[in-house]
Formats: sequence, C-alpha cells, structure tokens
Amino acid sequence: MDLTDRVMRCFKPSKVFDNSRELVNSLDFAAAGDFVVTGGSDDQIVLYNSMYGEQKKISLTKMYGVGQIIFGHTSTTVLHSSTKINDTIRYLSLHQNKYIRYFIGHTNKVTSLIKSPVEDIFVSASLDNSLMLWDLRSPNCEAHISVAGRPVADFDPNGLVLAVGINSKTIKMFDIRNLKNGSFITANYNEYKQYDWTDLKFSPNGKFIIIPSDGPLIKLIDAFNGEPINSFVGHQNKNSIPVEASFSPDSKYVISGSNDSRIHGWNIKSGSKVCILESYYNGPINCVKFNPKYMMIASTSTNMEFWLPKYNFI
Repeated sequence: MDLTDRVMRCFKPSKVFDNSRELVNSLDFAAAGDFVVTGGSDDQIVLYNSMYGEQKKISLTKMYGVGQIIFGHTSTTVLHSSTKINDTIRYLSLHQNKYIRYFIGHTNKVTSLIKSPVEDIFVSASLDNSLMLWDLRSPNCEAHISVAGRPVADFDPNGLVLAVGINSKTIKMFDIRNLKNGSFITANYNEYKQYDWTDLKFSPNGKFIIIPSDGPLIKLIDAFNGEPINSFVGHQNKNSIPVEASFSPDSKYVISGSNDSRIHGWNIKSGSKVCILESYYNGPINCVKFNPKYMMIASTSTNMEFWLPKYNFI
C-alpha cells in the first residue's frame, strides 16, 4: 500500500519498550529495515528486531558512554560516539560484545555519524569544527575538512555527494571522490537563520534536503540548486533539544518529533501538515525515523516505540 495523507494519519504505537528512565540519544535502522539500534544517556546500546517487535540484545558502555550510533558493515556491528573519557569513535561487534576498531582524531563532542549508503566509509562531524572521513577497515582518517562553525552533514542516496551545513547558515556540497578540491556548490541562508541547525538529511530520492533545528522549524531545500522550498512548523521544541526529523521512504512526507509527546507529519508537495500522532509516552520525542524498507516508524524518548498503520477506513 502506498503512503497517503490518510494512511499517515493511521499510524499508532504497536509496541513499547521501557528500558530506561534516561533520554535515548540516537537511533538507526539497518539498511534492510529488519533491525534498529539505539544509544542512550544510560550508557546502553539496545538492538531490536523491527520485523518481530523484539528486543534482541543490550550492551553496556559504562566506561565510554554512547552518544550518536549507527550500524556498521552488518546489522550486528555498530559505530558509536563517546560521552566519557574522550571523543573517540568506537566500532563494536554486538555479537561478540567486543570492540573491533577505534577511530581517534576529534577533540570535541561528535555530533553526527553518517555512513555511506553504498560502501564501507563514514563521516563524523564534531564540535571541534571539523568533519573526518573514515574507512571501516582502517583506524586512520582518510580525509579531514575544517569548517568555520558547527557542522551537520549527510550523504546523498548514491554516496557520491556529501552535503555539509556550517554554522547554521551555509551549505557546501563536496564530491566524496575529490574532497581535496573543496566544495563544488556553496549556498548561503543568512536571511533564514532563526534557530541553530541540528541535522541535515537527503531525501531517499535525492531531490530534497531537510534541516531540523533546535526550534519549532524544519527547512526543506532543493538538493540540486540549494533553493529553499518550504518550512515546516507546528511541532514544539520548548527546551531547544536536537529533535530529529525524517523523510518517508517514498520521499513524499516528513515527520518530526516534538516536546508535546507527538509525531508531526507534513506532505512535501502541498507543504501542509497531514497528521499529529499521539504517543503512549508523556515526554518529548527526540528521535524519530521511518523504516527504510517497511511501513513502520520508530521513535524514542526514554523508551522505544514502534508505530504501524492501523486502518479504519469504514
């Protein structure tokens, strides 16, 4: 079934996991959509089977903490940033509960981890005003980009272009094969700066970019020419936390977490809000993602919720 405005309004929480009383920092779906992983302020990494709605494994990271987390080469390996001791990125085998590799180089908090959709490379962005390109097979940094401010970044769906948002006012596009040549597109948005950018994401079809912020505003940008298309508003972010936004797999919708315990959704084509989805949890929803392959949503606060459409069209 295709996603429509009506179907979007039918999503309901189908499974709730209450693993912690502390905030979940990040979540990621495996590329096949069959697993999802979270990293929390309670120093827990939790792996779920999203097909069966089951919690599969909890790994503790009491020594290093866990900030950002993404899947690695397989659905049993993850990369995570640290919140304790140092700013090293760690590559963990969930199956063996053993670290495979350490990626050392950042000197301040790592705010983003972005894996290429086509090969085993990833980019890390940090408050030390830099991005680093890494190969999962080597501990050495492959490339380093210094920027004038806090960066947010993402790969395009073909893994060829790296888009970098800088200091909440500029987007630069880099050819991942020729980073040393610098950016090939630069777009400035000084007149649109109202809140600090907290993320940047390409749509699955590669046509759009969304820029969530630490306020109640998400910008939609044309990925080809950098022109602003729309702004999505109406969700809450009273505490200025990094509230995540996500595209639907068909690139027709954008969803966002909110301080009001709800998921808000907008139709990209019309620009209108199409749904406000009620959570079981009475707290801010800070992480939210569409499953890349199946019609489901995952969201977190201190808990994890899986959302499925429950049709009632009669």
